[in-house]
Amino acid sequence: MSGIMESVNLRTQMVGQNRLELLLFRLYGNQIYGINVFKVKEVLNCPELTNLPQSNPVIKGVAHIRGVTTSIIDMSLAIGGPPITDTANAFVIIAEYNKTITGFLVNRVERIINMKWSDILPPPKGTGKTSYLTAITKMDEKIVEIIDVEKILAEIMPTDTHISEDQLTKGGTFDEQERRKVMISDDSSVARKQIQRTIEQLGIDSVVAKDGLEALNILKKMAKKGDIHEQLIMVISDIEMPEMDGYTFTTEVRADPALADLHILLHTSLSGVFNKAMVEKVGADNFIPKFDPDELAAAVQSQIKDSDLSDDTEE
Repeated sequence: MSGIMESVNLRTQMVGQNRLELLLFRLYGNQIYGINVFKVKEVLNCPELTNLPQSNPVIKGVAHIRGVTTSIIDMSLAIGGPPITDTANAFVIIAEYNKTITGFLVNRVERIINMKWSDILPPPKGTGKTSYLTAITKMDEKIVEIIDVEKILAEIMPTDTHISEDQLTKGGTFDEQERRKVMISDDSSVARKQIQRTIEQLGIDSVVAKDGLEALNILKKMAKKGDIHEQLIMVISDIEMPEMDGYTFTTEVRADPALADLHILLHTSLSGVFNKAMVEKVGADNFIPKFDPDELAAAVQSQIKDSDLSDDTEE
């Protein structure tokens, strides 16, 4: 495993180049799956597990890893496959999502591959709402399925999307903002819904895109209809997305005179290894890690007030 993880140390060099590294693994059968190396902290042989009574069936147990008690999720069972029974020969991928460290039990770890985000494609149409795929790609003419880990985690540990009364009182709601919307760009259906539910509590509707390329195309069409600022308050964009990542999306927006000063908030589960310098380099206005409804609401509320002040100044 040490040989595999040596490549992880080079992952920050991928940032901003519309590239990523995928850690490939198998669950059952011959199908190959992938997870973004940015999320991976460690890969190890499955340690001794302690069962948790009355826990979710997909949680295989907990293990003490580097002094931390970590839940180990049977990833095969979590996506509807057979359980992984031979834990003695299995591996655990330790990953960080949404500020939480979790272990994912897999049958076999393959290797790390370097890819362009443009080669990472949305799942085929017809996969349905029950699918756990967030994207697919090809390696050696074989399909690699990239799993929507956020969906797995949301089913095991549902995320509260309610904004606190204190934040609503402090920041306010904005029924008068119905003429303007917030664009949400995220490849995870779960993440999109979480953001939508949050901003709806502020009285704001949304425009939704499934990746950076789709978001950019929607923005260009909107700009042709009129001033983009009269239509949108801001963009909330994930960083990891098929076809065009959030960094490249931001760079493309800044290069378009009709969109250049649109407020962009990068909202991602890459909390553990996020490079803040990259936000400044590509010209994003803000970054917050997923998922805190109060923090997200505060960012939207702040931008609305700032834009309203700007409008008043211009008048």
